Order: sequence, then C-alpha cells, then structure tokens
Amino acid sequence: MERNTLFGRIRDVAAARIGLFKKAGSFAAVGAVNTLVDFAVFAAAVKVFALPLVPANVLSWAVAVTGSYVMNTYTTFAAESGRQLQARAYGAFILSGIAGLIANTTALVLASYVLPVLLAKIVAIGVSFLVNFTLTHLVVFGTKRAAND
Repeated sequence: MERNTLFGRIRDVAAARIGLFKKAGSFAAVGAVNTLVDFAVFAAAVKVFALPLVPANVLSWAVAVTGSYVMNTYTTFAAESGRQLQARAYGAFILSGIAGLIANTTALVLASYVLPVLLAKIVAIGVSFLVNFTLTHLVVFGTKRAAND
C-alpha cells in the first residue's frame, strides 16, 4: 500500500505513537534507576547529613542527572544521539533538566506541607518525569529524528 492512502497515513500515525510510547517506557526505565539514585542521595542528605530540603534536592538531582544523560544517550535516544556522549548535548540536557528540577522542587515543597517528606519526594518525582520526558524528547534529542520515532 502507498503511504498516500488513508490507511497508510493511519498506519504511519499509529507507528509514530507506538514509537513514542516505547521511548517513554525506555525513558521511564532509565528514570527508575536514576530515581533510586536520586531518592537515596536525597534521603541520606536529609536524614544523615541534616541538609535542608532544597539543597538536599538539588544535590540528589545533580548526582542523578548525569547518570540519566549517559543512560538515555545509550538507550532511549540512541538513534538520535548515535550513542555518542557530547558536551553540547549534555549541556542541553542539564538546562532542560533544570525545568524538571524546578518542577520537582516546587512539588516537593508544596507536597511536604500535607505529606511526610519522603512521600512528598515521590510525588515530586512523578511531576518531574512529565516535564523531563517532554523536554528531553522535544528539545535535547529532538533535532535528529529517528526512523522509528
């Protein structure tokens, strides 16, 4: 069938959506690993070192974001990145991640008024996932589109 047919266009749109869901799933898997890192560093910073919430959150984010960039470069966005770590892409990842950090920290502080701190951190992680995936997909690795995207 030709791509110009209605069926062909529907198939292409469906394939693109499936590719996006697969990419989001991969991003979530990488995020799960980095969430454990983020959570562990945050918990240690707050409970062991008695750091205030915001500095502890920034510290845990800084540790986890580097691992996230490396893993996403080699897995989720391998086609777009060519599995090559690049300073420019890492910088863009950090900058886009700052929006996620702001969303995470805002959600953490607000949720901590009604939830225990560690549960508030879990809520904040969910909020930042949405922001981080969107920006990483569209901004950081969005300039080179993969065939399965």
